[in-house]
Amino acid sequence: MLNSVFIVFTLLQLGSSDNLSHPRGIPASKASFYRPAETFRCIQSGKTIPFEYINDDYCDCEDGSDEPGTSACPMMRYYCENIGHKPEYILSSRVNDGICDCCDGSDEFEGEKIQCHNFCEEIGRKDREEKEKEKKLQEEGSKIKLNYIQQGQKIREEKKVRLNQVEKEKDEMAEIKTDLENKKTEAETPEKEAKERHEKAWEEEKAKRKAEKEKQTALIVFDEIDSNDDQHVEMGEIMAHSEFDIDADGTVSHDEAKEYLEELEKVGRDDFIEKIWPNIKEIFKSKKSDSVAKGDKDSQSTEEKVPDLTPNVADDDEDDYDGDDDEEDVDKQRVSEIQDVENKTPEEDEDKMPDYDEETKQLIAAADEARNQFNDADRKLREAETEMNNLKSFLDLDFGHQDVYASLKGQCFEMTDREYTYKLCPFDKASQRPKSGGTETSLGVWGHWSGDETDKYSAMKYEKGQNCWNGPDRSVQVLLQCGMENTLLSTSEPSRCEYQFEFATPAYCSQEDSNANKETHDEL
Repeated sequence: MLNSVFIVFTLLQLGSSDNLSHPRGIPASKASFYRPAETFRCIQSGKTIPFEYINDDYCDCEDGSDEPGTSACPMMRYYCENIGHKPEYILSSRVNDGICDCCDGSDEFEGEKIQCHNFCEEIGRKDREEKEKEKKLQEEGSKIKLNYIQQGQKIREEKKVRLNQVEKEKDEMAEIKTDLENKKTEAETPEKEAKERHEKAWEEEKAKRKAEKEKQTALIVFDEIDSNDDQHVEMGEIMAHSEFDIDADGTVSHDEAKEYLEELEKVGRDDFIEKIWPNIKEIFKSKKSDSVAKGDKDSQSTEEKVPDLTPNVADDDEDDYDGDDDEEDVDKQRVSEIQDVENKTPEEDEDKMPDYDEETKQLIAAADEARNQFNDADRKLREAETEMNNLKSFLDLDFGHQDVYASLKGQCFEMTDREYTYKLCPFDKASQRPKSGGTETSLGVWGHWSGDETDKYSAMKYEKGQNCWNGPDRSVQVLLQCGMENTLLSTSEPSRCEYQFEFATPAYCSQEDSNANKETHDEL
């Protein structure tokens, strides 16, 4: 009789007034450890204590299993049943601490510090509504995801087929290019020979013209120095030109003149052109013109009148001959001759090579056609190689299970906050630019999937972005979540130059997730 009273009393102490099945703070699955008896065995150590020590606010067991409903054992956990919502564990140290931790208020059963109300039904209803909303999102998103999978697999198959085609085209283009290269070489050989002949002939003609021009200039100077027109340049005539004053004493001595005449007393036209003119053309100054007879085109012109030079007029029968006028005309003519030879305009310049003859033009046209065909084949081959490399790069990418993310490749998504516009191009790059406009800054290029080992495809990593001043390269971690549309939801910078994006996509939705909603509990 006394034992029965003790058991009932203990249950009233340990349990709630409406549930005497097990002590407060213990889940039903562990009630077997707390069946009323004379003794209680500590769960881990096996130590035996009187049953009345359960929840007596004193920690008797090292594992704290004797105090599930009090805060006596600091590492013990209290079980909130939370009927109408979901059960949970809290640290036993929070029991009767004046704060309502359990939605059913069972953690403050003493009621001395605070009266807790039971809000589990209300909270549970909201939680169930959110779960139902999430379930519908997952279900609807999963339907779209199926289309993504079909698109991804179709894209991969098309890329494979195209790769096979391009590889064949590349091999064909390589053969065509080799053949056209040979034809180009065959066409360029006679073209080169004909052009070289033409250019050589022109160089010879230019040299001939230059020599003739040099001779004409020398003859004009010869006539000017030959003041007595005896068809010889003599010592005295050289001495009359102050530019031949070697020692700059104001006069041209006999020895100085003789040096310029190559130790000769006088020279005729041929010797002057061959021996004397090459030595004096850089220093000779015409008395009839400021023009310097140097054989180049920067001679200066003048209209200085020249004194008497015998005109080359042999008509003694002219009755109206006026010596002064004719001498002046001859002088002007000689000045004009020098200017004509030395100061031709670019249009009159004879240095421009004449057009090729018709035969050479035909050879050039044939070679041009061969070059164009070769260049076109070379361009097509390089385009095929580029396309082939791009296809291989695409096929090497991991687009998730069943290529569900493949359709995102080639798309970009943006989001603008107060300062920046952020851009995410899946499997390519991430960037930012000032909202007001400006240069785009690279935040990283596609690196790899970076989700944890339980869900590899839950996050993307973009790395090796633009370097931060005195810091690391920029990088982005993209966290994926289920959504009805592909949307860049948010951006942040948790650490310096390390960004975090949140991206919603139907590709991340899962029918299995919508049916999961399983609750797991940590047990004692």
